Amino acid sequence: MTGSVLIIGGSSGIGLAAARRFAARGWTVTLAARSETALARAATGLAGARWQQVDVADRESVRRLFTDCGPVDVVVHTAMVMAYGRIDELDADVYRTVVRTGVEGSFHVAQAALAGFRSRGRGRLIMVNSLVGHIVSPQLGAYASAKWAQLALIRTLQLELRGEPGISVCSISPGGVNTPIYRQAANVTGRRPRPPMPVDQPDKVAAAIVHAAERPGRAPKEVSVGLANPLIRLGFGLLPKLYDVLVGPLLDRLSLLDRGAERTTGNVFAPVPGEEAERDRWTRRWSVSDRH
Repeated sequence: MTGSVLIIGGSSGIGLAAARRFAARGWTVTLAARSETALARAATGLAGARWQQVDVADRESVRRLFTDCGPVDVVVHTAMVMAYGRIDELDADVYRTVVRTGVEGSFHVAQAALAGFRSRGRGRLIMVNSLVGHIVSPQLGAYASAKWAQLALIRTLQLELRGEPGISVCSISPGGVNTPIYRQAANVTGRRPRPPMPVDQPDKVAAAIVHAAERPGRAPKEVSVGLANPLIRLGFGLLPKLYDVLVGPLLDRLSLLDRGAERTTGNVFAPVPGEEAERDRWTRRWSVSDRH
């Protein structure tokens, strides 16, 4: 199966990896993201790929995107921003923007995508959620708030579409992935973040996205990508006291290193095109002493 796909958040990370995999399999690809510079660079090497700037938090911007790109068979929504910091230390505008991007942005994309799908009687919306949409962690309250609410939106859509067999919504839930989102995150911890182990490469998540897009019939409700995801979710749900004891020290030791990092708003309020890339520097296994 091939067709046309719109990838929102396609200038970097998982979205860019998915774009390359779709293009290699003969799909017609349209990329969308906030930065025109990063989009133009990302489209290089993707034969026939189109691109258009969009801000998912702006409903009118999303409406223009879907009007201009025309009918598509699949919409992949990966756009997100991230923030590290205790709830009582985060700037209110940073928290609000992270949550708005994840929740209102997903709402705007879903409404526009479903309108197009219903006009043709078919279509598939694939939203990249997160392991953090199923658990919580200290220092990631803004991101968890956004991803839990996004997952609630996804599950509601799945229920509401039960009577429309040609249209489906799928959630992809990766764990730690080697993308620039950690480096680009807003951060008030004074330490440099990096993805939690085990770290998957973005192409692994992209493969799951393409498989969900090409699967005949209705898409699966959720695809988890990450070796440790089931264990972590099980611990969070069934062993909450043990989880609560361990999660803080593990995050502190394995995902927040290098004291002295400057406070930053990262790419929360505006894109940083020079830092957009499919991958960052992390491998599946890294030592606690790594300093990247």
